[in-house]
Amino acid sequence: MIRSLLAAVPLLIWLYLLLARGGFWRVAHHFLPCPANGQLARRVVAIIPARNEAAVIGSAVRSLLRQNFGGSIHIILVDDGSTDGTEAAAVEAADSTGASAQLTVISGAALAPGWSGKVWAMSQGVVASVALSPDYLLFTDADIDHDPDDVALLVGNAEALDRDLVSCMVKLETAAFPERCLIPAFVFFFFKLFPPRWVGSVEHSTAAAAGGCMLMRPEGLARIGGLRAIRSQIIDDCALARTVKAAGGSIWLGLSRSARSTRGYGSFAEIGRMISRTAFNQLRHSYLLLAVTLLGLYLTYLLPPLLLLSGHALPMALGAAAWLLMCVGYAPMLRFYGLSALWSLCLPAVALFYSAASIHSAVKYRFGRGGQWKGRVQDLPA
Repeated sequence: MIRSLLAAVPLLIWLYLLLARGGFWRVAHHFLPCPANGQLARRVVAIIPARNEAAVIGSAVRSLLRQNFGGSIHIILVDDGSTDGTEAAAVEAADSTGASAQLTVISGAALAPGWSGKVWAMSQGVVASVALSPDYLLFTDADIDHDPDDVALLVGNAEALDRDLVSCMVKLETAAFPERCLIPAFVFFFFKLFPPRWVGSVEHSTAAAAGGCMLMRPEGLARIGGLRAIRSQIIDDCALARTVKAAGGSIWLGLSRSARSTRGYGSFAEIGRMISRTAFNQLRHSYLLLAVTLLGLYLTYLLPPLLLLSGHALPMALGAAAWLLMCVGYAPMLRFYGLSALWSLCLPAVALFYSAASIHSAVKYRFGRGGQWKGRVQDLPA
């Protein structure tokens, strides 16, 4: 009896996830609609914090300067102590498009006490943007390429939906085998944690954003006291969304078909480090929450295939049903990334990898090496 009840747990979890978790897995519902007013004459200032991004910054700058947009676009690049020629690569890219006047490069000031590196760089871009009187600020990363209609789509929807913050998870690289194994699951897990329908609803406190592509009204940012309100956060995008929503602002989160990351993760170790950098911070540095999370991953993803090995008919049937629902829920994300639905069979192993990365994140934090990025340790025990 107890065995059968335990075997039913994963099936009940997946029924809840697919039927009552805000439809997070329904990828087709997460795209921005095409607004009728997509060519609004608005002033957009794109702020790009960059630290040693010479390999990717040129493509990002060119993509923004080639926008099909009825308004104006100006880029402020905050060079955060780069030593690899990031500034020169950005300037060369702007010159190649004949739009060098639309690029301003700021040499970032030394990191201020109490600030995380990225937020400090972003804040300097915000200060510099005031002279340009923007209608919108576009916070975007140095590795993000935008399709020609991307800014028009973002601005049109910000106005049509009347949102202070419109954010899209960009399409991530899946060229390498480790990326195909793990990256679609990263987005799947993110939306499971922060269902876009709940994020955009005033009836839910759930709030999140995706830092690679965030369009923000300056007045909405001013309402929360600027980026100083999230100055110490290393998961800055979600912190910004929480703060904006808590202050009565309106936000929207979705998935982008018109912006993509050019940053590749060629090995499992690289992806593991990417996850480990923020996982324990996301768990609020709580070992109890870590334990609960690991138990949840085990029951949700690992127990179903293990039940198939139990040798008992009912647990095997329940495990098979749970695994089937798991595959059904994951299939739309795989389809978005152009991958076979058969990759969904790997999800239990993927969950095991993410569990190990979360444990690694806690260990790194415990020994004073949490949140490492580009030579900085940003997540330290109090």
